[in-house]
Amino acid sequence: MDAPNQDINLNSPNKGLPGNMTDVPVDTPASGDGVGVLSEAETEELKSELTKVEDEIATLRQVLVAKERHASEIKRKLGLTPFNELKQNLSKSWQDVQASNAYKKTQATLSTAGSKTTNAISNVGSVLSRTLGEIKESPTFKSFEESVGNLKAKVIGNENNSKGGYHTPTASSPSAEEKLPQDNAPF
Repeated sequence: MDAPNQDINLNSPNKGLPGNMTDVPVDTPASGDGVGVLSEAETEELKSELTKVEDEIATLRQVLVAKERHASEIKRKLGLTPFNELKQNLSKSWQDVQASNAYKKTQATLSTAGSKTTNAISNVGSVLSRTLGEIKESPTFKSFEESVGNLKAKVIGNENNSKGGYHTPTASSPSAEEKLPQDNAPF
């Protein structure tokens, strides 16, 4: 058998098998181990047949390797690298996903949910801002703010008194609030 130069027609029903190999019977030996059941002639014939089958398998492997090399060469000439092929496959898969009804429905649902969430957060923010403004302008908050300011002044005054004795602020000496840096935020 001239393996490298043999042209095998892979479209035929026999898939390139020689005519005498298309209907090879497979017999199972009568005894459990299969030794000693075959005659000397049958053994030689089967060994010969096995050699032919193994040769054909080797030939098919060589043909497959040659075809794969040829396909790689064609792809290389076309500029199709494995990375480009992967990129094309992923791009096509993504387009298929985007064209699916499930994706379109999910996208519409998420878009609607996103806009509703944005509106809700915006409304909550404006309500909180308005409510905090109203609270800050309320008489209760102003009274509380004044009480905290008075308490702060008393605490600062007590700290100054404990450090250097009891001093009353005079016109020439700075007051306790003037000595300590403070932010002027109400609370």
